[in-house]
This record gives sequence, C-alpha cells and structure tokens, in this order.
Amino acid sequence: MFFLLMLLLLPVHAESQREAVIYYNQACSACIVYINQTLVPLLTQEGVKEVELRDYINNPQYRRELVALHRDAGVPPELWAHMSTVVDGRIFIEGHLPEQVIRDALQAKGTLVVYSDEMKPQESYLVWAPGGAVEEFDAGRSPLEYAPDGGAGMAQNYGSTGMLLLVVVSGLLDGINPCAFAVLLFFIAFLYTLQRSRMDVLRMGAIYISAIYLAYFLIGLGIMKAMVFAGKPHFMAKLGAWLIVLLGMINIINHFQPMLLPVKLRIPAFTHATLRRWAYRGTAPSAGVLGFLVGLCTFPCSGGIYVAILALLSAKTTYAQGLAYLMLYNLMFVMPLIVILAIASNERVTARLKELEEKHARRMRLFSGVVMLTLGVAILVWFA
Repeated sequence: MFFLLMLLLLPVHAESQREAVIYYNQACSACIVYINQTLVPLLTQEGVKEVELRDYINNPQYRRELVALHRDAGVPPELWAHMSTVVDGRIFIEGHLPEQVIRDALQAKGTLVVYSDEMKPQESYLVWAPGGAVEEFDAGRSPLEYAPDGGAGMAQNYGSTGMLLLVVVSGLLDGINPCAFAVLLFFIAFLYTLQRSRMDVLRMGAIYISAIYLAYFLIGLGIMKAMVFAGKPHFMAKLGAWLIVLLGMINIINHFQPMLLPVKLRIPAFTHATLRRWAYRGTAPSAGVLGFLVGLCTFPCSGGIYVAILALLSAKTTYAQGLAYLMLYNLMFVMPLIVILAIASNERVTARLKELEEKHARRMRLFSGVVMLTLGVAILVWFA
C-alpha cells in the first residue's frame, strides 16, 4: 500500500510519462486533417510520447469514457467540444485551438481546460480551471495567465509541499479522536476479560482499525465525487473551511459551557447499544463490523476537518492526485489508533489508558475544537 501511495503521489504531468488521448468523430474530415497535420505533430514536439486516437462514434465506449473524464475533472458541460484531446488526464484541449495556446496549456501545473469549437481561425477562446469561472481570452493571450484563485495563474503548482503537509497534519490531528479512542480501548479491555492472547488482541485490533479506514475512505470518496459533480469546488472549499471553524467553536463552547448548546460532536447516543453488542461478540468478523460502524458513527464527531480537506482537494488537485491524498489522509487518521493498539497490547497498560481517556475526554474535545478552528482559518487564509 505504501508503494502504491507513493506512485500515486508522483506528479501526473511528469515529462517522461506524458500521454494524450484524442476523442474524435471519424466522419469529420476537417477534424482528421487537423489531427494529422497540426495536433499530433504539435503534441509530439512538446514531449507527449504517446498519442492515441479514439473514435467515439464507432465505439460508444469511448464516448462514455470521455464523459467520465469530464465529470471526474469537473469540466463544465458547456466546454465539452465535438473533439477533445486529454493530456495526462488533466489538460483538456476542447476543439480546435491556436497552436501557441495548446503549447502554453501543456505547461500548466494543474487541471486546465481550453475551448474553441470553431474550425476557422479563432480570435478568442474559453479557459477554465477548478476553482474559477469560465473566462474568454483573446487568441494571443496565454491560458497560463488564468488565475482561478486570484493568484499567480496556472503556472502555480497545486500539488505543492504545502498541500501534502496540510493533508498529513490535518489527518493526524483529526485522528486524535476521543470517540474512536474510547471504543478501541473498551474493545481491547473486553478482549482481555475473555482471556484472549496478546496476538489475538493485536489481530482483532488491526481488523477494527482497517475497517475504520475503509469506512472513512469510502465516505471521503463519496463526498469528493459529489463535490466534483456540484461543479463549484472553490466555493465548496471555502464552505468547508467555514464549517470546521463553526464546529471548532462548538467544541470550545461545549467545554466551557456544556449546557449552553444542544449540539454535541460525539457518537450519536442511539448507536451505543449497537456498538456494544458487536464489541461483546469478541470475534474477528465482529471486530470488522464494529470498526466499520465506528467509522460511520464518528463522522459527526470528526467529519468537519475531513469535509474541508476533501473540498480543498476537489478544488486544487486533479482526480488522481486527490485520490492519493485521500488515501494518505486516512492513513494518518488511523495512525493514532495504531499507536494506541501497539501500546495497549498489555492488559495493565490498557486499563491505565482507559482511565486516562475517561479522565481527559473533555480536554481532548477542547483540543479538537482548537485544532478545527486553527485549520479552518489556515485554509481560508492560505489555501481556499
């Protein structure tokens, strides 16, 4: 899994791996001429090593494939041209563009769409990238000047160290979650009352943690897909940041004034009996079910940070990069549980940790509130 993650985190625009797929209509003679005489030679000159032609008229599967690429990248439907060239899965050359526009577009560091559906010489074209609005550029203007966030334009690298650091730190801090801690320690302590061996405890604890990872990953994948379909990733990133600011303030207020607000960020009370029932079974399959349920039930407790990061990934990364960051985030999210499992694989240590968790649960929620508030402000200031 580690090596797969590292592979996905490699820049998807690496020069040594550049490839393009041209989706076209074989019946369009002007398209064939443009592809053979202009587009393919230009792509080859610019270092695109593999160029594949896919006729979506004679093969409907290619049409479905192109639609999926457009939707995954969040490309507005009005920018879907009669012919699409997709480079590295993130640069969309829609229709017939001036050569220099194409050359510049190939240098973009993130997802970029350039569009002109006319076959005659163009005086202008449309440009779009995640987080921004569709803009019209004069034919002589470079698409790299397009700045969806008001920054330095598409030459800026959204797959930066800052994003990686944010994902790692926020995932780790989000994982310091009193909800999941309490259930894990309770489960381990119960296994020791059944006289289970240390290896049994480690095995079932690992199943429990893996199931939490799976549940949280699937939740994140669904939310990220929904945000792409929504088509307003930049707005969603800001909304997510404000959400965790609000949730952080709720946690802080609940610490100092527990009776002031009716909203509590914790596992819903009506799920407690179900979680205990699965924990009391004390088997490997029940550990998996318990972990999956805890992953679902703790989302109200810690989902604010997650939603904000997912919105940011939808706005600032390609789909492949976002998926890799999602895997990494969830790995960091369960890391504190992995540490606790390793430490608590001793009955006396488990009992002591359980006491400490019960004693300091309110302080941990205060800490969680401060973290959410800080991260929300940081995203608004530096990322969203």
